[in-house]
Amino acid sequence: MFEAAGRSREDVFAQLEAMRRGDADWRGGRVPLYVFSGPPDVREIGQAAFNAFFTENALGAKRAFPSLARMEREVVEMGLDLFHGTPESVGNMTSGGTESILLCVKACRDFSRRQRNDPTHRGNIVIPHTCHPAFDKAALLMDLEIRRIPVRADYRADVPAMAAAIDAHTIMLVGSAPCFPFGVVDPMAELAELALARNIWLHTDACVGGWMLPFVAALGRPVPAFDFALPGVRSLSADLHKFGFCPKPASVVFFRDPVAAGHAVFDLDVWPSGRFVTATFVGTRPGGAVAAAWAVLRYLGREGYTRIAAEVMAMRDAYLEGLSAIPGMTIRGTPELANIAFGRDDIDMAAVAALLAARGWVPGMVREPPSLHLMLSLHHAAAREAYVADVAACVAATLASGGGHTRLEAGYA
Repeated sequence: MFEAAGRSREDVFAQLEAMRRGDADWRGGRVPLYVFSGPPDVREIGQAAFNAFFTENALGAKRAFPSLARMEREVVEMGLDLFHGTPESVGNMTSGGTESILLCVKACRDFSRRQRNDPTHRGNIVIPHTCHPAFDKAALLMDLEIRRIPVRADYRADVPAMAAAIDAHTIMLVGSAPCFPFGVVDPMAELAELALARNIWLHTDACVGGWMLPFVAALGRPVPAFDFALPGVRSLSADLHKFGFCPKPASVVFFRDPVAAGHAVFDLDVWPSGRFVTATFVGTRPGGAVAAAWAVLRYLGREGYTRIAAEVMAMRDAYLEGLSAIPGMTIRGTPELANIAFGRDDIDMAAVAALLAARGWVPGMVREPPSLHLMLSLHHAAAREAYVADVAACVAATLASGGGHTRLEAGYA
């Protein structure tokens, strides 16, 4: 209920801390997703910059807060430099990967309708089965059809199968860099060739790995081409609040050219207060998120991100080594980044997950094929030995019980 009188600051914060005691221990590496940690100094500068612009509203960046306008512009410029944008390429910050994806789908839909001279055309989008559900969410909102195509045995997009699914109403192709479930990058070069040959918009969903893959490549590790260096890529989304290690909420959507970007804009002149123009779905946006992203990117630079990438990938390799040593355990695919799925096909992996939960872990799960899942960040380093040991123990317990059975189901939210 809404209390009649307010409480003291001490009382409010005491209760906040009391409620937090029931949360999962992400700091101890027991949560496989949701939180993405860089080094403590990076978290500190992001939080300080966010708080410095805690009250400002990025909706008013052009009229009232030129500092935020400049910071957002420079964040986009840094991203375009990283992702091989052209001199004409543009972009803007959003609240997260879902909004970035919604905006690129809107841009593609409206661009296609303009090209076809058909303002009511109901197109379809052809995507690998491993693509994020945000594309389905966009299709539901915009009355589009999603065609999910089974992936190859290595969990990457099956380009010939996607080509076969294209028809006269296809407006977009999508590939992931990497996909969330298995951490593998789709064959974007092949998809780009297909998109150019069929004159179809291609989007790279780099929400997971965009701000990490270039630095992993700088370490000499194999990273397939995925960005605007491929002429067929028309738009790209990349989340700053994942492996960019920036405070939430922060993502960026990029477009190859202003024509493509212009179709993402909302330009409404319908009410007494005058014309209302936004390049995002949301109106009010936290100025702190813009300032924090700018501060973290400037603080780290290429050298800092490459150093963190080396730490993350070394930790990932150690996880893979430990998990692979568990008898019968298989790593699903060959992940380019720190998203990994692993399992055994002769036991119920959901039963293993349930046993892990009983030991205080939040189990990440993949439904197809039944697997456990990790999206590793630096705070997982200290938990590696305990996690691998508990997985091994829970697998052994499941085998001893006859293979196990549970109703626990995979889910993201």
